[in-house]
Amino acid sequence: MKLNKKHSLYQEDIKYILSQKDIELLHGKSFLITGATGMVGVMLIDALMAMNDVKVYAVGRNKEKAATRLGEYFNNPNFEFIQQDVCQPFSNDLKVDYIIPAASNTHPMAYSKFPIETIMINIKGAENALNLAEKCGATVIYTSTNEVYGNALKDEWFTEDYNGRLNLSNARSCYNESKRVSEAMCQSYIAERGVKVKIARLCRIFGPTMLEEDSKASSQFIKNAIANEEIVLKSQGNQYFSYTYVADAVAGLLQVLLHGEIGTAYNVSSENTNVHLKDFAQLCSEYNGKNVVFDLPNETESKGFSIATTAILDNSRIKAIGFAPQYAMKDAVWRTIRILSE
Repeated sequence: MKLNKKHSLYQEDIKYILSQKDIELLHGKSFLITGATGMVGVMLIDALMAMNDVKVYAVGRNKEKAATRLGEYFNNPNFEFIQQDVCQPFSNDLKVDYIIPAASNTHPMAYSKFPIETIMINIKGAENALNLAEKCGATVIYTSTNEVYGNALKDEWFTEDYNGRLNLSNARSCYNESKRVSEAMCQSYIAERGVKVKIARLCRIFGPTMLEEDSKASSQFIKNAIANEEIVLKSQGNQYFSYTYVADAVAGLLQVLLHGEIGTAYNVSSENTNVHLKDFAQLCSEYNGKNVVFDLPNETESKGFSIATTAILDNSRIKAIGFAPQYAMKDAVWRTIRILSE
């Protein structure tokens, strides 16, 4: 499984992102992006670098990993890789227009094995991004998550004003609670220090920039399909979630950057890709004609699973500022498999 950035479908995705309303306003701007080698970070950087005159400071802990994911830019004067843990403060010499703190543990095995690290990456990463923004006058686009809402009642959709229903009785809350604290920190920096912050609540993202170690169910289904294996489902698959293809997620993130209001949160989701988990698995099985099989999770896997059974995000607010999601579910799943396998 290897990301083929030259694949025609991947190039279509980049062109779609760059077709967003008022994208030309980003020409000549500078960005600091943490989590640069992650699923969102890679496609976001690919899109910004395709503009040819945007300066990108990409932050990550592992230079070798960055070379694999973003190495084509290492000799580009508009790109600079900063090897740094986001829990450490940034250099006072950095001056950028936009900061996008996207570094986080974002999959179940990480929550299960490293809950303390998960909390600290989220909270310290947000704090250091906000401190840098205060010093250099940058605007922060904070990448939050649908997990701040917790579980929903039947037929209940999450608007941005919903305050959440969460479970604090286990370590799995490391992710959603630290994201909630980070959002509170964003609002506090706005109120107390005048920092400019906009909030994008991303939902379950999938796509060709996924990482090999990603243990999310959707990523496992895609890896099974690429390997021409049976699709393994570790539950009955009745969970009903909002998913977003990564190109739609990046396009939505940029719409929040360009047109969102300071201090306002926006659900980045697509009504075209709301789906039950078992139907996601079925789409992957249809690609290569394999079966969906059920397998009980082990104890470590179970500890990282979300307790949510329904999490559908209302996207009326982001659509009102110009976001129009592009991809249907089957198209998004199959193009992911093709880009990673051809």
